[in-house]
Amino acid sequence: MTTTAPTAARSFWTFWAATTTSNMGSAVTKIALPLTAVLVLDAGPFETGLLAAASYLAWIVIGLPAGAIVQRWPLRATQIGTDLVRAVAIASVPLAWWAGHLTLAQLFVVALALNLAEVLFFSASTTFITSVVPRDQLTSRNSLMSGTHAVTELGGPSLGGLLVQLVGAAPALLLDAVSYVASAVLLRTLPERRQPGDDDPTPLRRRIAEGWRFVTSHPVLAPCTWWACVVNTVCGAQLALFAIYLVRELHAPAAVVGLLLATEGVGALLAAWATPWLVRRFGSARVVLFDGLVGFAAALLIPAGTGHWGWLCFAVGNLAFAASVVPGSVVTRTYRQVASPPELLSRVMGTVRFVSWGCIPLGGLIAGAVAETAGTRAVLLGSAFVMLAGPAILAASPVRRLRNLEDYASEPQHAAA
Repeated sequence: MTTTAPTAARSFWTFWAATTTSNMGSAVTKIALPLTAVLVLDAGPFETGLLAAASYLAWIVIGLPAGAIVQRWPLRATQIGTDLVRAVAIASVPLAWWAGHLTLAQLFVVALALNLAEVLFFSASTTFITSVVPRDQLTSRNSLMSGTHAVTELGGPSLGGLLVQLVGAAPALLLDAVSYVASAVLLRTLPERRQPGDDDPTPLRRRIAEGWRFVTSHPVLAPCTWWACVVNTVCGAQLALFAIYLVRELHAPAAVVGLLLATEGVGALLAAWATPWLVRRFGSARVVLFDGLVGFAAALLIPAGTGHWGWLCFAVGNLAFAASVVPGSVVTRTYRQVASPPELLSRVMGTVRFVSWGCIPLGGLIAGAVAETAGTRAVLLGSAFVMLAGPAILAASPVRRLRNLEDYASEPQHAAA
């Protein structure tokens, strides 16, 4: 479908506003949900690990077929429906708390429901954006989306920590429910979009297999996916342990926990702003190749101190770690969007998320279980060394010879991918 530039621009900015509204509420939930488990229900490391795993488990359950499923659905309606599902799920937590019936089991179910809806929303939204953004603007628009997400990651935890301090962990979740409804209302104003091949009668299993083969056999997409697996395994460990580490090891009150977690947003925002310049100056392939080394150093710093010195180490390390992840994430996502055939795009995005984000619950479960005996500080320190596997994987692939990931299209062996 061809649209005029002003119409496309209006559609993008409406899409951006909806996503930003939803992300702000989700950033509050990112701190309020684990703090509800720790402060209200007295959860330990293993329970917080289970909660972190439930928050990403759907990428393993339906991540692989999600792209093929969504390809047959209208994209705007899919996003609206999943927003409303998430609003209902998150609103159930403060309602149960007020009724005196809140349990850890409910938190696990809510986390899983939120993630199931998120998987389908992601598959629809990452395809929808290509219909409202010209190909040559994808890197800048993806950087803008990442930068905006970083702003919400900066403001959301700070706001969440303050809300938890003022009204309690469970009531703070109401903000997220409202944000999902607002997002759905904004998305409702956009024109509907469907994907190429949405009427393809090919069986679902075969459609999934086509996306899987394209990703896993591609000499550039595949190692970039394995790199993302490494990063997300470490992120899963951090997600599982950060809240309990800050509360029980560094004795930070809820408001301070929110501020310390918000440093992730500072790092992500700075990195998103710098990513277009980094790509122009060094090339996208070199950016993703060296991201893991910066992330390793940053992850080492996160659990390095105690007391107020520990707060500083955590803040600087968390900021730098987030800054190391964003450029690689932006350039690899952009490469997938331009290197994938249009009819395969949603399946490619779903496959990569299935593989890479499936490592988040794995990292969370392992970290939570090991921390029960080894302690949260030791596990966070050990997870830093896992980051070194990312650069090693990329260095053993064609990525090491490239300046930009897109340069691979001119190499002779690309025809065999």
